[in-house]
Amino acid sequence: MANIYPFRAWRYNPAAVRLDDVVTQPYDKISPAMQQAYYQSSPYNLVRIILGLPELFDAERGDSVYSRAARDFKAWREQGVLIQEKAPCVFAYAQVFKVPGSDVIKERRGFIALGKLHDYADQVVFRHEQTLSKPKSDRLNLLKATRAHFGQIFMLYSDPAGSVEKILYDGNGTPDADVKDEYGVQHRLWRISDPATIRLLTTAMNDKKLIIADGHHRYETALAYSKEHAAAHPAKGETSVNQLPAPPFPEAAVMMTFINMDSDGLVILPTHRVVHGLASFDPAAFIKSASQYFTADSLPAGDAAGYLSALKEQAGTAFVAVTRSGAWLLRPKADAVQAALDGIPERQKQLDLTQLHAVILDKLLGLDAEKVREQTNLRYLRDAAEAVDQVRRGDADVAFLTKPVTMDQMKEVAFAGEVMPQKSTDFYPKLLSGLTIYGLE
Repeated sequence: MANIYPFRAWRYNPAAVRLDDVVTQPYDKISPAMQQAYYQSSPYNLVRIILGLPELFDAERGDSVYSRAARDFKAWREQGVLIQEKAPCVFAYAQVFKVPGSDVIKERRGFIALGKLHDYADQVVFRHEQTLSKPKSDRLNLLKATRAHFGQIFMLYSDPAGSVEKILYDGNGTPDADVKDEYGVQHRLWRISDPATIRLLTTAMNDKKLIIADGHHRYETALAYSKEHAAAHPAKGETSVNQLPAPPFPEAAVMMTFINMDSDGLVILPTHRVVHGLASFDPAAFIKSASQYFTADSLPAGDAAGYLSALKEQAGTAFVAVTRSGAWLLRPKADAVQAALDGIPERQKQLDLTQLHAVILDKLLGLDAEKVREQTNLRYLRDAAEAVDQVRRGDADVAFLTKPVTMDQMKEVAFAGEVMPQKSTDFYPKLLSGLTIYGLE
């Protein structure tokens, strides 16, 4: 079911730049401070393409971050800063990292290749969460300007026996790329161009179904772009290059990293919610209204670590609400929450984030689905301490600290054709952007 293809990737030329100076975190994980640091690290850092800074007089010159991205991508190829593989390849991609908040070291193994774009209705690629409007528009503008994909969609497949990893990693020698990111994660890449190995890999993946772990916005953007170009390519069948499978036309595929969802290297972190800019937020009134649906236990004054510790002790659904006047552990009153979630699929009613979004954000705070999609009054943060600090310094009204979604919960929802609220999962570590680039022309 999953059609994968080798490709002639564009990669940074080690004779021209240090890889450490030019690769980045995914665009949506780049803070303003990180953006500035990337800009300063190299004139060829990928941030200038995937998240460029606007410049003075852009409007007067008819220029934009997208037109500059296209010019830079073209110039870097012409200058030899980026060079293209001579033959179609796939890339084994391993990440060694410390699990945040612990001393546990893990390795996550996968591979980078092209993957065929499918409508969700085809039941080959499954999503697990809703998407937001603004990122899709931004990514489509960049894709149209550059005609290239610079980061990979993070895809999960099931392989309990680990057969795919054995094809890719048995006998690997020195990596072709080896770089440590700002979080201390070691990223290693091995080029695999042997046709026999690639054919084994494509066959092994042929019966797999895929779940998007990270990159929903970029996947949906690439899918829409593919449909725009499909009419110009009436022959929809697969082609081949050097007897290896290739997409029917360049826009029909997107660059993906495939990870085995049954491996021990997968780590999902929570994404906390911060609500700000409400017209009139009264902490006491909020807790009173929340008590209709949740048991609200006041927590001792403390920091984010203490609140998370209290949350971790809860076996069932729970989250912590932090306001300027204190913090509360919220646990559902079963009958009241069930009634409030009438019409929502049963498998989702027990999810912490479903209850948080449908009851707290929507019913109590007035943040309906449209406002959440547009991020009108809502921010998403991995860092619980920063979420709490934003409330305490008056930059937010209330922060909700949550537990991570489990892999079993995500699989059950995704394969049922349903979706969780936006930003439900945070897979750690992220895939570096700039290790490989898929140019459409």
